[in-house]
Amino acid sequence: MNCASGYRTLRAAALAFISWTLIPTAAAQQFQGVPPPAAGRSAQPAHPMPGAQLLMELRKGGYVIYFRHTSTDFSRDDVRSQSDVDCDNQRPLTDKGRAEARQIGAAFRELKIPVGQVLASPRCRTMETAMLAFGRADPSSEARAGPSAPESADRYAPLRAVLSTPVKPGANLVIASHGNPFYAVAGAPYLAEGEAAVIRPLGKDFEIVARVRHDAWRALENN
Repeated sequence: MNCASGYRTLRAAALAFISWTLIPTAAAQQFQGVPPPAAGRSAQPAHPMPGAQLLMELRKGGYVIYFRHTSTDFSRDDVRSQSDVDCDNQRPLTDKGRAEARQIGAAFRELKIPVGQVLASPRCRTMETAMLAFGRADPSSEARAGPSAPESADRYAPLRAVLSTPVKPGANLVIASHGNPFYAVAGAPYLAEGEAAVIRPLGKDFEIVARVRHDAWRALENN
């Protein structure tokens, strides 16, 4: 093997490694046990709304803001949990996650983003995220967690209906839930912990207009 062909081989191997470890391609997700998203749907906004425009729109209301719960302790899980309120046997928020939730709530108040109803998956980490950020939460079966699997399309039909139902102007509907439900109805890539998708309901479907990390809300005002 000469130097040029050897370099090309090494470069190809390196790019392949990066695609599997850093970029959540559908093939890589399937290899990791995560099914690929439904065809024709992506959780990335098709036409991202610039920050200043997004803030102006959110102040008018009429959007759904879907949050994945903030940072959690992955050394624990829900396997032994006997009920939604069995917090001792669920994966909890970390202190960092609690600080992130408070940071989100403070940013919404400072930016004067109006919040109407706040729905949350009944799990403890999602209820706590909503309570710390917005001071209230209605447990919602539509936002309940569960696996992302081929049957998820039917399982999460109620969530899809909520995301598609128009919201009256003047306030925004907030949902605090999990990664899998949103992945099942909106496709890849997953929301990070504390990240939100801003959704425009269209009646029979919905459109994702932005994704905002937990620490990026205040930047909308300066964007």
